[in-house]
Amino acid sequence: MKSDSSTSAAPLRGLGGPLRSSEPVRAVPARAPAVDLLEEAADLLVVHLDFRAALETCERAWQSLANHAVAEEPAGTSLEVKCSLCVVGIQALAEMDRWQEVLSWVLQYYQVPEKLPPKVLELCILLYSKMQEPGAVLDVVGAWLQDPANQNLPEYGALAEFHVQRVLLPLGCLSEAEELVVGSAAFGEERRLDVLQAIHTARQQQKREHSGSEEAQKPNQEASPSSLRFLYKLAQLFRWIRKAAFSRLYQLRIRD
Repeated sequence: MKSDSSTSAAPLRGLGGPLRSSEPVRAVPARAPAVDLLEEAADLLVVHLDFRAALETCERAWQSLANHAVAEEPAGTSLEVKCSLCVVGIQALAEMDRWQEVLSWVLQYYQVPEKLPPKVLELCILLYSKMQEPGAVLDVVGAWLQDPANQNLPEYGALAEFHVQRVLLPLGCLSEAEELVVGSAAFGEERRLDVLQAIHTARQQQKREHSGSEEAQKPNQEASPSSLRFLYKLAQLFRWIRKAAFSRLYQLRIRD
């Protein structure tokens, strides 16, 4: 009986056709240990809810990246792994009510604000603004936006607008916000007009507050960490960060 030649020859075919006996078989490079540690950290975070162990696993992964640079891995993969480790670490710190440590934790690995990935910076802005501490990221985001290399990134415009809405306007830095919007080419004409209108509205509100209106000076109860609405928003933030962690981890698995 005749054998199925197409089936028996299939394992011997390379990308460029049948593999000759004289050609060496290319070994598939082993995955970096940091990728396995990333998966372990995500599992500890989401499945086991062991936030401390998840954070410690992220830190072990960072140490692994520092000690074992894998030259054969694409540079983009390494960057994705680092960014994903930050996403998981941020979530773990937030879940343990150690959100104040987030900025210093990510900066110990990236050294300077200008090197932070856009997604990590976005998470930092979102977290600190939700916790009513936008001033903590003011200088970091400002340094990132001023870096010429970052100004060519596709995420630049969205992050600049996010900075205006979540940091500069709540802090009352209206002149700085206006300068950023007018001076940046990242804003399209329509978005520029919308953001300038928001700045104008904030300026009018600021004037009313300075007039001594008692109503405008009342503390914002929604911003109180003890309010149910604040806790609900915080829970939404955690779910969003967890979703981002899983999304990045899934992308890395697909590439493998």
